[in-house]
Amino acid sequence: MRYEYKTENTCSQLISFDIEGNVITNISFYGGCNGNLKAISKLLDGATVEQIEEKLLGNTCGRRPTSCTDQLARAVRAAYEEETQRRTI
Repeated sequence: MRYEYKTENTCSQLISFDIEGNVITNISFYGGCNGNLKAISKLLDGATVEQIEEKLLGNTCGRRPTSCTDQLARAVRAAYEEETQRRTI
């Protein structure tokens, strides 16, 4: 399933990715630090929701209370919960 997440308080405006079970692939950031976010997307391709959360949740950027990577961790959790809920309905 392709999932899109509108970010808050970051330079990137949107994160999209595929989720199957708890595995995340094809991560794309729209906006933000292009080179860094492309590298993060490659490094995390095939990671689980739990692995991404463990590494990135709570990461901040400057004085902001969040970051693009923190938003990714939040996005994958939201997608996983939405997908899990769909399966139980």
